[in-house]
Amino acid sequence: MSRKRGRPNFAQSEPAFLNDYVNRHDDWCVIVALIGGGQEINSGEIGLTGWRDAIREQHQDWDIYVSDRLADPEYASGEVDFESLSNQVVQFEPDLHLSTSMRSFRAESMSGFVHYLLEGDSETAAIRLAQIRETYPVRVTRDLAEAKKWLSKQARGNETKGIVASSGGIRLKPSGIFVKSDHTPTNWFLNPPSDVRSCHFLEEVATEFEIQGLEVDWSLVAWDADYRFISGHFQHWDFRGTKWQMRKAIAEKKYLQNAYRVLLTRARQGVVIFVPNGNPEDPTRPREFYDGTYEYLLTCGVEPLESDALDANEIRIPHLEKAGWDQSVLLQV
Repeated sequence: MSRKRGRPNFAQSEPAFLNDYVNRHDDWCVIVALIGGGQEINSGEIGLTGWRDAIREQHQDWDIYVSDRLADPEYASGEVDFESLSNQVVQFEPDLHLSTSMRSFRAESMSGFVHYLLEGDSETAAIRLAQIRETYPVRVTRDLAEAKKWLSKQARGNETKGIVASSGGIRLKPSGIFVKSDHTPTNWFLNPPSDVRSCHFLEEVATEFEIQGLEVDWSLVAWDADYRFISGHFQHWDFRGTKWQMRKAIAEKKYLQNAYRVLLTRARQGVVIFVPNGNPEDPTRPREFYDGTYEYLLTCGVEPLESDALDANEIRIPHLEKAGWDQSVLLQV
């Protein structure tokens, strides 16, 4: 609004602005809002809570119809309470929940797996991943060249493949991944595989801002130290100047978590995650910034890419054994 509309002091959220606009109608009006959980990655994007607050604070004469699944942890982490809108008529409708994922047609439960992974619940994440293992491969590696080779092997015909990474993944640069490179998203998504600017070429990278709301068939997620798993939980960091600085604001932490949620759910058919090895001689990339994340992904049931060359019975996933899953069957796929 500041740059394009000349309103530098504009302070409304997206829901508040839309509600205020359509509320000018003298007669009736309907707003149909399709809202994905955990998709807020920038200032002004405040998700489901923003819709509730806009209605409660400005438009108390509206009737509200919402999905009965809004409070599920996979969609809103239990943070949205529409029942608190005491002055409005709030009706919960099961039919308003869009239960079938059109993005990951092979894995409707992928969003659930990602949710528990990002919440630090590796046991539930491993169980969720086991449910989609047959149709939706998820791998992890420390070797970027092998990740690219695997991705190229998986994509067939006109299927799309591409590298995605957090906009805060500044220290992926030594691995050859430049999140700050200036490129045109339309070239990345639409140009043919022979074009070095296209996603197929696996050189240019799309961040959460470019890939949000869109998808590729196969994705390579490059995981930097901005969102690192250390001592049993995720830490939120921002690289400024020559060093990492811890993010302290709650909103900034949420945006970073959601950025990785977006990155991990952009693929229709499969994902390979690249976690760098780091470099003990580089104070911005010591191994301990990355090793914890790699080990954590393994506990979430993500198979190392190198395991594709092993016999299925050689791969053990502790959480699945504890839950009684027959891994010898699951891992034969």
